[in-house]
Amino acid sequence: MDSALASLFGFSVAMYITPGPNNVMVAASAANHGIRSTVPHMFGIAVGFSVMLTLVCAGLGSALVNWPLLLPIFRWLGAAWLAVLAWQIAIAPAPGEGGRGRVLGFLGAAAFQWVNPKAWLIAAGAAGEYLSPNHPLPLQLARIFVVFLAVGMPCLLVWALLGSGAGRLLHSPLRLRAFNIAMALLLVASLVPVLIEG
Repeated sequence: MDSALASLFGFSVAMYITPGPNNVMVAASAANHGIRSTVPHMFGIAVGFSVMLTLVCAGLGSALVNWPLLLPIFRWLGAAWLAVLAWQIAIAPAPGEGGRGRVLGFLGAAAFQWVNPKAWLIAAGAAGEYLSPNHPLPLQLARIFVVFLAVGMPCLLVWALLGSGAGRLLHSPLRLRAFNIAMALLLVASLVPVLIEG
């Protein structure tokens, strides 16, 4: 493995495994619905983010350079959407309290990447760091796509296992509701560094 590929691999693991909106939502979903029901959500994140990252690296990032006002707009729109999702997680009924709510599926999770502020910052950073004018762009884009796609599911599975484990420990509806509120607060807190950087 060459050093650039090793660096890209390390970067992708760090970006996927650190706390952020995707991970918090996966943990909350696994706690409330189980890992099997959360797999389409996880796959949607891995595919959706890999596609978004590849498109940003392919040239959409130049729009952000030419129109710098777009990034703060994306950031604040994403923050507003995450606040809505945090509210939905916080008020989600526990099992036995009127249903189990809805799981975010493949398409919803893939589309969410386009309003996820952390995803935009990662994509902008990857475009600046891992593209070289000395190599063919299609090969570089394919490499970025494959690495992020391959790393996504194992890292997201860690968060799903944490959420599922927490769900098994939280037998009472009251405890599960407290967990959901904690996950919602963590989701909102994950926005703070992204919004401060902006």
